[in-house]
Amino acid sequence: MTPRPAAPRPATPPGTRDAGGRYLALLSLGALGVVYGDLGTSPLYAFRESFHGHALAADQANVLGVLSLIAWSLIVVVSIKYLTFVMRADNHGEGGILILTALVTPVNARRGGGRWFLIMLGLFGAALLYGDGMITPAITVLSAVEGLSVATSVFDPYVVPLTVAILVAIFAMQRLGSGGVGRIFGPVMLVWFLTLAVLGVNQVAREPGVLAALNPVHGVAFFVHNGWAGFLVLGSVVLVLTGAEALYADMGHFGKRSIRLAWYAVVLPAVLLNYFGQGALMLADPSAAGNPFYRLAPGWALYPLVVVATLAAVIASQSLISGAFSLAMQSVQLGYSPRLDIRHTSADERGQVYSPTVNWALMLACIALVLAFRSSSNLAAAYGVAVTATMLITTALFYVVARERFGWPRRLAVPIVGLFLLIDLAFFGANLLKVPAGGWVPLVVAAAIFTVMTTWRRGRQIVAQRLADKRVPAAALIERLATDPPHRVPGTGIYMSGNPFFAPPALLHNLEHNKVLHERVLLVAVETEELPRLPRKERREVTALGHGVHQVVLHFGFMQNPHVPHELTNLELDGGRFDPRAATYFLGRETLLPTKNRGMALWREALFAFLARNAQSATAFFDIPSDRVVEIGSQVEL
Repeated sequence: MTPRPAAPRPATPPGTRDAGGRYLALLSLGALGVVYGDLGTSPLYAFRESFHGHALAADQANVLGVLSLIAWSLIVVVSIKYLTFVMRADNHGEGGILILTALVTPVNARRGGGRWFLIMLGLFGAALLYGDGMITPAITVLSAVEGLSVATSVFDPYVVPLTVAILVAIFAMQRLGSGGVGRIFGPVMLVWFLTLAVLGVNQVAREPGVLAALNPVHGVAFFVHNGWAGFLVLGSVVLVLTGAEALYADMGHFGKRSIRLAWYAVVLPAVLLNYFGQGALMLADPSAAGNPFYRLAPGWALYPLVVVATLAAVIASQSLISGAFSLAMQSVQLGYSPRLDIRHTSADERGQVYSPTVNWALMLACIALVLAFRSSSNLAAAYGVAVTATMLITTALFYVVARERFGWPRRLAVPIVGLFLLIDLAFFGANLLKVPAGGWVPLVVAAAIFTVMTTWRRGRQIVAQRLADKRVPAAALIERLATDPPHRVPGTGIYMSGNPFFAPPALLHNLEHNKVLHERVLLVAVETEELPRLPRKERREVTALGHGVHQVVLHFGFMQNPHVPHELTNLELDGGRFDPRAATYFLGRETLLPTKNRGMALWREALFAFLARNAQSATAFFDIPSDRVVEIGSQVEL
């Protein structure tokens, strides 16, 4: 990819960036539903696991210590690290770990090995997000449904089957898109956060002494008193931060102001009050450690609370699933994934996409996790490794961006980023000890996805190198047409090309075997830029090469689908326009043959060939009418 100069980013909708008053409030309400779904459902299990998951005594010192760690984790990691610093690292308003990787690599393009290492680091962080997206729906829905067991043990046998049924329903509705459903996400989550606050305030009013945990001294004393066991509790405390990466990843949909407003006005006060309420309850009744969240509710409110919690869990799942779809589209466009079926589910919101392959794979993974672990406490053992590793990678990449792009001096960057790095390392170290108990699951998933991404990237490079040995410059093709003109037939032939400066292999094969060419020929290349989106006026470059041949380069942002016929509509050639739907499209189809030649390991070549065979067809990916396509095959030895 060739970096392009910064260009004004179109509004996301109009007024998003300069939102004020009522519109900003509505936008912040939407952010509650999408951005904070995961983080907002952490009170269901995070505080409980800090005690129940570590057999920690529910005495006053421990309760105040854990609450202090939770409060200051939310303040330092979310409020300061992400909302104040990391969200500054945007690419024309878009955020996320792949965005951060794209910000780092152009600056370091001249540094060879450093650039390779940073790309690999960013890719592994992206792969870890898939592991997070796999566990989040399972643990949030399961922990919500487990509230039924608090009321009566009669529901115990039905918790897992009901959880599976809800997960199937969640993934089945993905194909409908989140446009209509999204309008109720914000209000439902507002009800949820108000519920969290009310439940917490009621209990804090009975035990106001619990507010002493706001003093960080209690957190320090917790470590001093508990030693190594206290350090291990960080593996559960970090659960309060799950979803923090969504603040950054969803920045392009809502803007910084609305995300920050929702956090400070609603989310942070609500979750803190609820955590402190759970702590106050445990000070009054240590036996509540088994499920302090649902014990906050009076008996008459338990079933309604389960319903609201389940709705919140569904929304939290939705935000992670939607994030996986967006990540899949970015990976395809950036060349780190085979072509996938990516569908836009809204004509108005560009960020709403759906991938059947990713959707059903996530569904099967979530159901398998529920059936294997069978309780949210068991799943909590697998949760946290992927989250903390991703946060650690984000911090490392942010340091490079701060130094290279923001121009921070080392004396400023080292202490600020160093503090974040120290916290991330502590959380990551505590979670590494979960690996034998289930933490290996997201790591294995991330390793598999990372292998696919790097194998696909390297495989495409090898194919390009093999084809380069036989390529003919476009200028040489024009000379050949002038000296030895073939038979020309009416109409337009469009040849898809990976490089606009060379004649596509399909065109050369057509000339060699059929001895014929259309009167008008378009050599069309699609290039994905490092910007998220490009306005239409910047997407087309047309050059007349002579003898009826035109070179067309179509530029797309990595968050845009490359619909080729749509972009060629109304293209003026030779003083007139043509209808791309009436043209004939020529595509090359390579048959890949794994060999022991220098390139990749034989097993990776076999994996690459398998991925290529099962990738979405170029016809569907570029939205080309299937009845207008001619494919010309060739064999390529890897």
